[in-house]
Amino acid sequence: MKVILLENLKRIGSIGEVIDVKRGFARNFLIANKKALYASKNNIKEVEKIKSQLSKKDNEKKLEAKKIAEKINKKEYKVKKLSTENKELYGSVKPTEISKLIQEIEKLEIKPSMIQPIKEIKSLGKFKVKISLHSEIDAEIHIVVESAETIG
Repeated sequence: MKVILLENLKRIGSIGEVIDVKRGFARNFLIANKKALYASKNNIKEVEKIKSQLSKKDNEKKLEAKKIAEKINKKEYKVKKLSTENKELYGSVKPTEISKLIQEIEKLEIKPSMIQPIKEIKSLGKFKVKISLHSEIDAEIHIVVESAETIG
């Protein structure tokens, strides 16, 4: 299915580009999240007209992402979790939890979908977490998982 992109998307394409994607991906993600339009002749003309506005909006988002990246890049955030004697956690540290943590400390809203732990956080220690703020801007933070009082 052919669609026209309304924003720059990592590994997919840039604004105004007509790309061919699977129908489900187009309908359920790109079009549902207003990231693309069906590639009809009218839509292609429309996007050509508003391309500069879209680019301007994308640049604003990029600047915003840069500011956030400067604030949080390379920072460490501590999380206290219940753990077993072998330093394993009961459960894991999820992106939603990391998102709330950054919200509390930095007063920045980062959607859980932007947070990509390099590997699942299931034990005590220090973990790298990648945060995709924009199609061209990533930040990297460290989550330090410390033991809360262990269950007796």
